[in-house]
Amino acid sequence: LPADQEPPGQLQPRQARVLLTMSTARVEATGEALELIGRLTAINGPLMFHQSGGCCDGSSPMCFTLGEFRVGDSDVLLGEVGGAPFYMSAEQFEYWKHTHLTLDVVAGRGGGFSLEAPEGVRFLIRSRLFTDAEEADLAAVSTGASTPDSG
Repeated sequence: LPADQEPPGQLQPRQARVLLTMSTARVEATGEALELIGRLTAINGPLMFHQSGGCCDGSSPMCFTLGEFRVGDSDVLLGEVGGAPFYMSAEQFEYWKHTHLTLDVVAGRGGGFSLEAPEGVRFLIRSRLFTDAEEADLAAVSTGASTPDSG
């Protein structure tokens, strides 16, 4: 039979396919934050973030060279921004678990230990509540105890 008369799938057998579904991200970054993460990665190597609990650095996201900050067994991995894992303490996560976080950058000095401090800018979190649809689509989180190379 000519090719245009062959039933579908006869000329080339179908290959197994995977259905990719994306769950709602708990943390994302603005374009400006992604650019800064790229610059800091070029200087320092792989990075990681930990959302500060507020004692010394307010409630700022802190940026470290990957492994420089020791992630606790109960720290929650929210996701990745610009290839860098983003953690928060389990206690803080209980308050923020219904909240979408957006990592942004603003002018000014942040935490002295955070890698962006010498740049004259600081990372900042902007937040909003998840919609009901987003909340239903959230992936489970993992903890520092279950994430290798976390520090």
